[in-house]
Amino acid sequence: MSRPSIWTALLGLPVAQRYYDVGGVRTRCLEAGEGEPLIFLHGTGGHAEAYARNLQAHAARFHVYAIDMIGHGFTDKPQMPYPMSTFIDHVVRFIHTIGGGPVNLSGESLGAVVAAWIAIEQPQLVRRLVLNTGLPVQRDPEGIAELEELLARSRSATGQPTREAVRKRLEWLMYDPADVTDELVEVRYAIYSAPGAAAVQRTIAEWVVEGNLGLRGPEEQRRWVNPEALRQIRCPTLVVWTDHNPSMSAATAREGARNIPGARFALLERCAHWPQWERPEAFNALHLEFLTTT
Repeated sequence: MSRPSIWTALLGLPVAQRYYDVGGVRTRCLEAGEGEPLIFLHGTGGHAEAYARNLQAHAARFHVYAIDMIGHGFTDKPQMPYPMSTFIDHVVRFIHTIGGGPVNLSGESLGAVVAAWIAIEQPQLVRRLVLNTGLPVQRDPEGIAELEELLARSRSATGQPTREAVRKRLEWLMYDPADVTDELVEVRYAIYSAPGAAAVQRTIAEWVVEGNLGLRGPEEQRRWVNPEALRQIRCPTLVVWTDHNPSMSAATAREGARNIPGARFALLERCAHWPQWERPEAFNALHLEFLTTT
């Protein structure tokens, strides 16, 4: 089965690649549509193209922004530590840059955790929340082992970047390795090969993954891996999980989602960590139904 290219997915869509000054951080964004703002947030080591297969469907109803978070993609990459607060602050500043909230926030993996914490700490900024394969809750032993594998693949891909190492890193995200297209490999290889980018990506992977593994110290883990804090979320929330998600099982995620008052939990089959890319039609239908009827 042939996979659609990024350009095929965007064909005919009036989409713009823009750069915003977000508190001094030059921030790249793929932007399309009109209406309520909807911000897509990628995962660790990711970039806006993670949502290439979702922009067309959502731009018909929303003003969509798929951004490169700080340190990622073609956004500025300062040499600095990258605790969770760095990403939260950057996205909050982006929200204010485009006019302030409330916005619809939809994040995948790291992006989901960032979105959750914005809803917890600044509820006035979030109208609706989608947490896609990411929750700030403790992993089971199998999930911890899979995170350790992710860290190893990330270190390989960001040491001396090669296309093969980048492909192996991307395959961690997919149920079917064929979903890692040559085009996707080229996009991420170009990002990681830019001067200084690989070192920053390595730093980010170590901060985020080691934080989840408890290797950044108990304070850092307790601060951000805190299911009790989810009880403070008050906006309508959809938790999207998959039947082959690495790092956290559907059972663990479902239990964690129960901490969010009134949250809806949905399971997509035959996909892993990137359901919005692996099964875009199913993801788009589920996502839009939640955003437009809740």
